[in-house]
Amino acid sequence: MLSLSRQFDVPENGVTERRRSSRFPIEREVRYKTLNQRTESLAGSGKTLNISSSGVLFTAEHDLPVGTRLEVSISWPAQLNDRCLLNLVARGRITRHVKGQLALQIQQYEFRTQSRPGK
Repeated sequence: MLSLSRQFDVPENGVTERRRSSRFPIEREVRYKTLNQRTESLAGSGKTLNISSSGVLFTAEHDLPVGTRLEVSISWPAQLNDRCLLNLVARGRITRHVKGQLALQIQQYEFRTQSRPGK
């Protein structure tokens, strides 16, 4: 469960953390696709590096510009009723990119069920 509360941490160097939500170092498979209607859709995959209630940082096959609208699907580590696999599906905009990594500001999200592999 992700916390939706604001938290401002003061690290050892004395600089106040400006992020509104705690980030959790979770590595999960992620698939993404662009949502811009004016250009050809791009799709790719990667791994999450960290996630919060307001954003996700992940590795990516494409270096996409800031402002690009994306939908990401992340394999969620918890199961529904201990039996049904889940995906976190989120939509938002890229807020920064570094070679091979994208940061997405989450604007909306939902959990979806997924079928088990090989069935």
